[in-house]
Amino acid sequence: MAIDSSFDVVVVGSANLDLVARTHRLPKPGETVTGSNYFEFCGGKGANQAIAASRAGARTAFMGALGNDHAGETLRAAFKNDDVDISAVQVVSEPTGRALIGVSDDGENSIIVVPGANHAITIGDIERNAKIITSAKVLLCQLEVPLEVVQRAFELAGKNAIRILNPAPAQSLSKELMQLVDVIIPNEHEIKLLGGSNMLLKHGVKSIIVTQGALGALMITDKGETQIPPFKVDPVDSTGAGDAFCGMLAARLAIGQSMENALKAAVVSGALATLTEGAVPSLPLWSLVSSKLESM
Repeated sequence: MAIDSSFDVVVVGSANLDLVARTHRLPKPGETVTGSNYFEFCGGKGANQAIAASRAGARTAFMGALGNDHAGETLRAAFKNDDVDISAVQVVSEPTGRALIGVSDDGENSIIVVPGANHAITIGDIERNAKIITSAKVLLCQLEVPLEVVQRAFELAGKNAIRILNPAPAQSLSKELMQLVDVIIPNEHEIKLLGGSNMLLKHGVKSIIVTQGALGALMITDKGETQIPPFKVDPVDSTGAGDAFCGMLAARLAIGQSMENALKAAVVSGALATLTEGAVPSLPLWSLVSSKLESM
C-alpha cells in the first residue's frame, strides 16, 4: 500500500503483546490467587482500535512503534492479517510493549501496561508520515503514547477530518489539546478524572461519548444528553470491549453515518467483544454487528 494512499481511519497509538491470566476472581492488594489459564494475544489500545476499524470495513492505517523482537513480529503479522497499513510503524531499540492482564470468571479485568516501544514514538515520526494523517477521514488516538505525539497528530489532521480521542489511561489534558478534539470517548471512571463533561465542553470538545458497559453509552454535547441503550449479552471477558467500541464508531463516522447510528453500532460491537477471550480475537466483523443491529 502506497505511503500517500488515503484512509478512512488512521490510528496513532500503542501496540502491545497481551499476557493474560484467567482466575476465579481478581486478587485484592497483597493477595495471590491461582490462575486457571494463560494466553498471549496481540493488543494495545492503538492496535486493537485499528484492527477493530478495519474489521468494521474501514480502510485503516496504524502509526506507532514496535521493538525488534518476537512480540513485534507477532504484532506486525496481526496487522497484515487484518489489512491494516503499517508503513508508518517505527522499529525501535526498546522492547515491544506488554500488558499484564488478569481476567476473572465474571468477565472483569485488571491491567498493568509496560509501555516499552510505545513511549519511543516521537513528534518527528509523526511529521515524517504527515501525508497519512492528512489523508484520514477520521483520526483516532489514545493516551498510551506520549501526549505531545497525540497533540501533534491532531494538529496535522485535515480540516475536514473527525478527530477522536479515547483518553485512556486518563491524564490531565491541556486546553490546547482539548480544543483540537471533536469527539472524546472516556468511560465513567475516566470522565471524572478529566474534570467532568462541563469542563471538557467549556474547553472546546464538541461531543463527549461516555461508555457505560452494560448500560450502553451516553452522548453529551452543548445541546444536551442522548442515551444509547445497551445490547445485552452475558460477558466472558471485557478486555478490548472499549477498543471495539472506538474502532467501530470511527469506521461508521468515516463513511458518513450519523453520530447516533454510529453509536448504536459501536455499542453492539463493544458488547459482542465481551463474548470472546482476549482483545484482538474478540473484535467483531461488521457483518456480525450489522446482523445484530437488524434484530434490535
